Amino acid sequence: MSQTNSSTSAATLQRTASSRKRWTATDLGLIAVFAALVAASAIVPGIPVGALGVPITLVTLTVMLSGLVLGAGRGFAAVGLYVLLGFAGLPIFSGGRSGLGILATPSAGYIIAFPLAAAATGYLTSVVIRRTVKFRALWLFAATMVSSIVVIHALGVLGMMVNAKLDFTKAFLADLPFVPGDIIKNVLAVIIAVAIHKAFPDVLVRRVK
Repeated sequence: MSQTNSSTSAATLQRTASSRKRWTATDLGLIAVFAALVAASAIVPGIPVGALGVPITLVTLTVMLSGLVLGAGRGFAAVGLYVLLGFAGLPIFSGGRSGLGILATPSAGYIIAFPLAAAATGYLTSVVIRRTVKFRALWLFAATMVSSIVVIHALGVLGMMVNAKLDFTKAFLADLPFVPGDIIKNVLAVIIAVAIHKAFPDVLVRRVK
């Protein structure tokens, strides 16, 4: 009898875990909404920086916000959908650009990095929500900064080295002006995300328990 109960309990837990991993219509709707949000932030005119003309935009704010609110999987899907639509020809990259030709520009590394950064931020956000209560906003900010530096800026520098034929030092210096703006945008993303989690606690918390 005890073996039967144990088997039943194990099966129930497995079904529960499986159902939590399965995306619902709400999940798909959130992915579409955040993909549109990233696209809208890219359409806002950016500020070209340096001789290469890579623009400062609001995209990194919405990329981080996608990870902070949706978590790793859905955040990656939302930002990935934005990137795929841009590759497909919709003029939703900064400056109204589109198509696979963007991969030959100095901006390529940043664009490739965006879905990865959303996933990294989402994963770290899940860890923060599971393990912290105090100073949660500070830990979330740390998560966005780690993702920004390790993923976005690293791949951004690599993209400029490959497509603009810069050495590491020049590419690093070309990327450096983006860092102060990203710090400000990450602060704003965390403030917005904390407010969303307070208003809608199930949006991510139910997926990390």
